[in-house]
Formats: sequence, structure tokens, C-alpha cells
Amino acid sequence: MKILVCISKAPDTTSRIAFTDNNTKFDENGVQYIVNPYDEWYALVKGIELKETLGGNVTTITVGGSDNEPIIRKALAIGADDAVRVDLETGDSFVVASQIAAYAKDQGFDLILCGKETINYNSSLVGGMVAEMLNMPYLSLATSLTMEGSTAVIEREVQGGVEVLEVTGPFVLSAAKGLAEQRIPNMRGIMAARTKPLNVIAAISVDQTAEIVSYTLPAPKGACKYVDADHPEELIRLLHEDAKVI
Repeated sequence: MKILVCISKAPDTTSRIAFTDNNTKFDENGVQYIVNPYDEWYALVKGIELKETLGGNVTTITVGGSDNEPIIRKALAIGADDAVRVDLETGDSFVVASQIAAYAKDQGFDLILCGKETINYNSSLVGGMVAEMLNMPYLSLATSLTMEGSTAVIEREVQGGVEVLEVTGPFVLSAAKGLAEQRIPNMRGIMAARTKPLNVIAAISVDQTAEIVSYTLPAPKGACKYVDADHPEELIRLLHEDAKVI
């Protein structure tokens, strides 16, 4: 089975978030980057599990500059066989999806996996765009994936239950929590990652369709009011008169 996994970098959740240039650019000073968790913990690991069960090859693809190479090497240490980096400073979702689709078009992948979203932008756009550009079925927010012969059986959570889908042939899938369990690279994997192929390719020319106008930090949390447990009537009054929720 030939599998492509899309991975990207994201700021560590403990990073201090700030903006520069009149709030139009993300301030990267002091920021530690990691593999986007949905890409790493679920999409990549599921791809590796399928390879271990069915045989085949797992390739990762990343759109970005050379500063992405540490996170690419981590993916190789976890178990990917080789990696591709499209040499382009990341643009909008359309630009990223166009680069991935252009590479994958003639590669004969059976499955393209990506995380359901990145933790820094949460747009959930790239997977669907790649599927459309390659004219492949798109299964989003998958929490389970099993192969029954040439048919893939996918589960995903929907309001009030679980939806079960079947698909045959090449398809694109976005991974949600539950699709796989996180793996930690061992020393053997880390050493092997140093010599695994990382192919850097030129980007195709694509016009960016969206741009970031500005960033805004969330409003600070308001002060808390504490009510003595012996006076529930005061809590009711506050909810009714101040919060106006009852």
C-alpha cells in the first residue's frame, strides 16, 4: 500500500503567542515548533500501522522552508520511510493543497492522510482541497479506519452517534482523535531517520487566494465572583440579574 501523509509544523502549545508589524505577522521569536499533533499522532501513526499490517511505503510531504526539516526528521524517526519537502514559504490553504496535489498527481498513492486541522489555524481546508484537485473521494474527521480487502471502512462521530462509511480506490482522509495512538520515537528510529531520504522539490506557481489582514489575541478573562455555599439565593440573583442566563 502506497501512503502519503501530509504534515506541517505548529507552535508548541506552551509557546508565548505574540504578533509583530502592527499585528499582521506571527512573532516567531522564542517559539518552539512541533509536528502538528493531528498530523503526527493520528494521520502519520495510522499510515505506519497500515504499512505494518498490509505492507507498502509511507511518504510524508510538507510545504515549507528548510526550518521544517527537524519536524520532518521526527516523522521519519516515528516510522515514515521517506519524505518530500516542497520548498515554499507556506501560503494560504489553497496554495498548500495545490503543491501537495501537484506532487501526488502521478505518484499512484492508494491513500492520502492528513490531520483534521492544524492547531494554530484550525481551518480544516487542505484535505478537502487536495481531494477535489485529485478527483478523489474525501472522508473527513475519521476516528477509525480498517481495510476489508480492497475496501476501506471508516467511522466518524456525528451528532447522536457514529457514522460508518465504505470506500474503494484511492481516497483522501482527514484524521481525528481516536484514529491511532501516539508513538514516541525510539533511539533506533532516531538514528535511522538521519539517513532516510528527504527529497526537496521546487514549488509550482500558484496564486494565493487569501491573505492574513491582522491577528487579535483573545479578550482577557473577566474577574470571577465567588458565592458562599450557604447563600445559594445570591448565586441565583447574580445569574438572573448580572449574567442574565436565567
